[in-house]
Amino acid sequence: MVNTVGSYETKYWYHTLIPLKQKAVLTSLHEELMIGSLLGDGTMRIGKGAKNANFKVEQGLEQKEYVMWKYSILKPLVFTEPKISFRYRENREKYPKSWWFRTMRHPLLTEMYDRFYTREGYRTGRKIVPIDIAKNLTPLAFAIWIMDDGSYSNGILDISTYSFLLDEVGLLQDALRNVFAIEARYFKDRDKGYRMYFRKSETAKVVPIIRPYIINSLMYKIGFVAP
Repeated sequence: MVNTVGSYETKYWYHTLIPLKQKAVLTSLHEELMIGSLLGDGTMRIGKGAKNANFKVEQGLEQKEYVMWKYSILKPLVFTEPKISFRYRENREKYPKSWWFRTMRHPLLTEMYDRFYTREGYRTGRKIVPIDIAKNLTPLAFAIWIMDDGSYSNGILDISTYSFLLDEVGLLQDALRNVFAIEARYFKDRDKGYRMYFRKSETAKVVPIIRPYIINSLMYKIGFVAP
């Protein structure tokens, strides 16, 4: 038996979404945001049976403003508004966990996926640092990286780089040195992975570069109180 409702919905979404995908443009602003996020908390995925990748933003409940800010930029590539993700405790009690949204799947995003998820010609299933990351490390991308995964304490800024291998941390150090003349160091954080940090003198160089792009609610990430 033909599911006429399902067929109608399939036709409706096909005719509605395909033109939107065909008109989609990946602007330099979109790229900077996604690249900064991929160095931080952002993820990409090619779903089972899918040909193209999408990009996902997910942050804690307290960072709703940040998620909405990212959504305001990526909105032309997104079909549904940000929503709350729920989890379940052991007693099956439901509780809110985070705010999230994802973009459409698109060939342009697959190109970015292959830069950040391919190593030595193979799709890794994990994020990597592209060897040419320096060409994309703009002040905005740097600021988003910090807003995603940075923290500030006693005049020192550090960044969680747990998902990257040591040679990839080295690529990030080289990029920061070559693009901004900033020296970053790293340490092994127990069994979590590597964490990068900037000494006080280097943090003092970082902050003026990224401060213009830090949203008010995340000013604490660079040692300031939100106005």
